[in-house]
Amino acid sequence: MVVGFNHNFTYKGAVYHIQTEDSGRKSPTIVTLLYHGGTILASRKTSYADIAKVDNLEQVVEELMKEQHKGMLRSLKNGEFDDVIARYNQGVPAVPPTTPPATAQSAPPVAAAVHPAAPSAPPAAAAPPSSPAAPLPSPVAAATQPPPKPASVEASLDEIILSYLMGKEK
Repeated sequence: MVVGFNHNFTYKGAVYHIQTEDSGRKSPTIVTLLYHGGTILASRKTSYADIAKVDNLEQVVEELMKEQHKGMLRSLKNGEFDDVIARYNQGVPAVPPTTPPATAQSAPPVAAAVHPAAPSAPPAAAAPPSSPAAPLPSPVAAATQPPPKPASVEASLDEIILSYLMGKEK
């Protein structure tokens, strides 16, 4: 079972951390958070309660998690969080944009085997906005997989994500 995805991504010279986790069958929700310097800049949640009884639930949830994680990366890369980032950089508390809850539909087929990193504990939300360091991965994640290298601008977003998810760092 996939417990989560973690990815550091360099955008406009700063490192952002994206974390996606499944809350499990008791609380069937997928949560994706965008962090910078320990502060949550954006979040997205998807309930899959309506499909919780499907036979291949783990595969469907894994695909939903990947799509939501990639969607957050795309939104960051496409500049959708630039206003939030600008407010954050000016010392104004970041107010995550509200994203209406999505409901699970049918997931597209999985293209390749996935070896995600173990989830890290979320960075302290009370960290001051001036904190320059990106959140550190948990010791478990550090022991199982080396930290991802910053993404280069030559590779497409899908190439970066696929490379990361398959454990082939560029």
